[in-house]
Amino acid sequence: MLINEPTQATRRPAPTDLVEPSPTSQDPIQYPEEATHKVRTYLSAKQLREFKDILLEKRDQLTGDLDRLTSEALKGNGRGYGDQSTMPIHMADLGSDTWEQDFTIGLIANEQNIVREIDDALERIADKTYGMCLATDQEISLARLHAKPWAKYCIEYERAREEGRAP
Repeated sequence: MLINEPTQATRRPAPTDLVEPSPTSQDPIQYPEEATHKVRTYLSAKQLREFKDILLEKRDQLTGDLDRLTSEALKGNGRGYGDQSTMPIHMADLGSDTWEQDFTIGLIANEQNIVREIDDALERIADKTYGMCLATDQEISLARLHAKPWAKYCIEYERAREEGRAP
């Protein structure tokens, strides 16, 4: 007998009031494979390729913008950010420069979020789940996908989220 093995006297009896969940339960802890079920796309392979091309092109564009914006935010605009000018710096100029830098940093954060959403959309294309609402499993309309190719929710659910009626 092992040292830490419970003996008949130390074992607790199993509670009899536990109810076994049904096999159709959607509890992700009990049935993770069912809770992560993904609805397959309604789009054809040709449409998926077209959206993939659109997403990759937009991602390249945003990545270029991010590089430019990052270099601008880090170097400033040349007035008072380490340049060798002997001109005195006015406080209003410094305030404007700081505001512009904060604005640029906000743009960078926004574009980084869009790049992440594009990457997620590309993963959904690879998984063949692109074009399906992640919340409702309903189809996302082609018009919405053309307007926002990285959309992950159908328009109805997105409206409900904006109005605070959905998580």
